[in-house]
Amino acid sequence: MTALWRLEALGPMDALKAANDRLDAMDEPPALAWSLFEQGEPARGRLDVLFAAQPKIDAFLADIGLDRDAVDVSFGPLPEEDWVRLSLQGLAPVEAGRFVVHGAHDADKVPAEKTGILIEAGPAFGTGHHGTTKGCLIAVDRLAAKDFAPHSVLDLGCGTGALAIAAAKLWPEAVIAASDIDSEAVLETRSNAEKNGVAGHLDVFEADGFESPKLEHARFDLILANILAGPLERLARQLAERLKPGGRAILSGLLDEQAERVATAYAKAGLKVAGRESFDGWTTLVLAEG
Repeated sequence: MTALWRLEALGPMDALKAANDRLDAMDEPPALAWSLFEQGEPARGRLDVLFAAQPKIDAFLADIGLDRDAVDVSFGPLPEEDWVRLSLQGLAPVEAGRFVVHGAHDADKVPAEKTGILIEAGPAFGTGHHGTTKGCLIAVDRLAAKDFAPHSVLDLGCGTGALAIAAAKLWPEAVIAASDIDSEAVLETRSNAEKNGVAGHLDVFEADGFESPKLEHARFDLILANILAGPLERLARQLAERLKPGGRAILSGLLDEQAERVATAYAKAGLKVAGRESFDGWTTLVLAEG
C-alpha cells in the first residue's frame, strides 16, 4: 500500500471550522479525507487531514486560509496499514428513512423491515455518514412514500452509487442511469451494484455533467445530484431541461448558506423548491416544476 500523510492542526475552533468548510466546498480537494474535532473545550479544535502523497504544506495551509502562526501544525507519514479496513471498524450503520447504509461487517444489524444498502468505505464519496448522502436518501424515501414511482432515474455524480442503488431497490422496474466524472467512482458504483444485487438494473458510465452521448437526448422522471453548489448552479438549466413533466430533482452537496443561491438558480430555470431539509450543516433540496 502507498503510505498516507497526515496533517494535524490545533488552534481556535473558528479558524479551523472555516478551513474545514473551505475543504468541503472545493470541487477537487487536495486531500483524501479530513475531520474536525473539539480539543478539550468548544473554543479549541483539531483538524486532521489525510493525503495520498506528500503535499506542500505552506501552499495547502494558504489554500484553506490557515495562518501557520495561529495554529500548531504537525505533519508526517502514517505507518502503512489497511486504512479502509480500519475505518470500517468505526463506521456504524446509518439509518436514512427506510434505508440502512452499512458495511459488510454490519450486515446482520439491518432490521428486517429496513432496506439495506451495502457500501464499503473506499475512494469514492457516499458511505451514508455524510449529511448530504443521508439527506438525499431520506428525500428519496419520502417521495416513494407519496407513491412517486419514476420510470427513469439519473444519479448524476454517483460517487459510491448509494443513491442509484437505493432507487434500484425501491423501483426495480425503473431504468436507472448512474454517471460520474471520476473513473474510480464509476468502477466503485459498478462493484457496489453487484454487491447489492442490482447490477442488472443500473447503467453506469463516465460523464462530465451532462456531456455524454448517453445523456444528450435523455430525459428523466427523477434526477439525483449530490455534488457541490458551484457545479449545481452551472448545471441548473441543463438539469431542468432533462427533467420530464411532473418529475422531481433531489440536490445536495450544499452548505446551508449556499442553499438559497442554488434554489434561485433553479427557479430561474423553471424549478421550484418542493422540499428542503438540513442535516449536519448541509441542505438537501427537492425540486419540481414551477
